[in-house]
This record gives sequence, structure tokens and C-alpha cells, in this order.
Amino acid sequence: MSTSARRRSTVHDVARVAGVSRGTVSRVINGGYVSDSARTAIEDAIREVGYVPNTAAQNLVRQRTQAIAFIVHEPHALFLEDPNIGAIMLGTNETLSEADYQMVCLVVDSVRDTERVARYLNGGFVDGAVIVSARAQDPITKAVMRLDLPVAYVGHPPDVDAAWVGVDNHGAAKAVTSRLLATGRTRVGMIAAALDRDSGTDRLAGFTDALGDAFDPDLVEEVPLYSYADGAAAMARLLARVPDIDGVFAASDAVAAGAMWALREAGRRVPEDVGVVGFDNSTWATRTTPQLSTVDQPAEGLGAAAAASVLAQLRDDQRPRAGIMLPTPVVWRDSA
Repeated sequence: MSTSARRRSTVHDVARVAGVSRGTVSRVINGGYVSDSARTAIEDAIREVGYVPNTAAQNLVRQRTQAIAFIVHEPHALFLEDPNIGAIMLGTNETLSEADYQMVCLVVDSVRDTERVARYLNGGFVDGAVIVSARAQDPITKAVMRLDLPVAYVGHPPDVDAAWVGVDNHGAAKAVTSRLLATGRTRVGMIAAALDRDSGTDRLAGFTDALGDAFDPDLVEEVPLYSYADGAAAMARLLARVPDIDGVFAASDAVAAGAMWALREAGRRVPEDVGVVGFDNSTWATRTTPQLSTVDQPAEGLGAAAAASVLAQLRDDQRPRAGIMLPTPVVWRDSA
């Protein structure tokens, strides 16, 4: 009867079969340096005796949980509606899974949520965090910084000095607005969402720069969230205030889809009467009629890059301050 059939194999068994010390086996298991020949002998011995590392015990020694928090600062309803958040979450989870880490999803939608999540983080239940939709002066950010957790942000809040991944919201917004203007529109407005975070303010700045001297603040309608409902309500207000509007840059695809619904309700044709462009290239963009011209934001790539940054910090025990920018090409369809 083999050793593995009689009982759970141990490091002692691996060391005996490989002809090395227990310390050498431990270095291989824990990612330390050994010679190539020793590593090969140990890996062969692990397979032979059927050794399975006791991850829980290793994590206890290392003071690691093997879990990473995925923190989203959005209303619960938007968390379910917004395909970008889902795609970011999938990218994060895939990268963490490949590294044998669990993802713990935490949604912050109130002061009570903030306090609860801060207590959870303070309890040492996760090794790091990926944070989505952080605002300026965000209390979750303050909690993470106080705990010195390895963290990476999707987006770049202005008061954060930590690793982040994002896109050039300003440049992409300017590019898609310029493309809309090139179709001959002369009364172009914007539904500007989420101005309490960097993505919203940067997209508004890009729109403003594209208009230049033709910018008219009366053609900008502000809304709090990247949501379909906010887009519909804002478009109705814009039509009431500026009935001759002939172009709209919506700050997200969900906002654009809501705006297109409001235009149809008002008897306006897209793109014949009003050209509409969005931002994200999410599933919203291909569900609209006509399909939406937009900016391709690589949401899964953002999540994957953020997760990889947190894992790198755990390996190196360093807190990088640099950001990573992913490309955002314009995707032109039929809505403008």
C-alpha cells in the first residue's frame, strides 16, 4: 500500500523520496530558490507520494487569507444593471483564480455599507483590494490606506496615491465628440454623468475641449450616475431647454441608451434628427436601435490589470504609485 493511500503525505515523505532536506522542500513549496536539479527531484517526489500542500496552514504562517476584495462604490441596482462593472469583475476574478486567490465582492451604497466594509477590511479577512468607482475623499479609500493594504484602483481618484489602471477618458471623449462634430452637427450637447469621480470629470473636459469656442454650458446636463434612467431623464430636460439640439455625447452607453429612448418618445429620429454617441462599447451599444457609436473601454482588461497589480504587490511587498493606461479606440456605428 502506498504512503498516500495509508495517510496524508507530508513534507517528510517528499524529502525522503527526493533525497533532500525538509527545508529544501519547503523552499520549493513556498516559492523560494533551489537548484534546478533539486526542484525537479522534489516535483517528481510530490507527484509520486501524492503530496498536497496544506494551504490553510501555510496562510496562517504567512498571515495570508488568499482572498482579495473587489469593492464597488455604486448603488446596488446599478451594480446589477451596468455591464461594465460585471466585465471588470470577470476580468478581476479570472486573474485571481489563475493565481489561486478567491475574490470577495463588496458593494458600498451607504454610510452603513462603508462602516461595515471598513470593519471587514480591518478584520484581516483579505490580503488586498481592487476598488471600482472610488470618489474623491472616499471613506473606503481612507480605510484601505490606513490599513496599508495592497490595492489597485480602476480609475484614478484625484486624492489617491496608489496603483491604478484606467483609460484616457479625456482623450477618448474628445475623439468621439470630434467625430460627432465632423458629421455636420452644430448644436451638440452632453449628458455628463458621475462628476464626483475622475471618469466623469475627464469625459466632460474632453467634450469641452472638442467644442472649443463653440462650447455652450447650457447644452450640458449633469446626472449623478451612469444609468439608463438618468440618461432618459436628462435627455428630456435637454430637449425642453434646447429644442434645436442635433447631437449628444452621452457619458456612457447606458446613459446613451436612455437618451435614445427619450428622443424616440419626443418624435426625434436617431441619427437623422439627433446624432448620439456613447462611451464603453458595452452590451448596451449593440442593444440599441440603431446600434451605438461609442468608445471601446476594455472593461475586462481593466479588472485583469488591477488584479495583477495587487498580486504583484503581495509578491514584492511594495506599493507602486504608477498608473497603467489601456487603449480606447472609437467604434463607429449607425447612431451618428
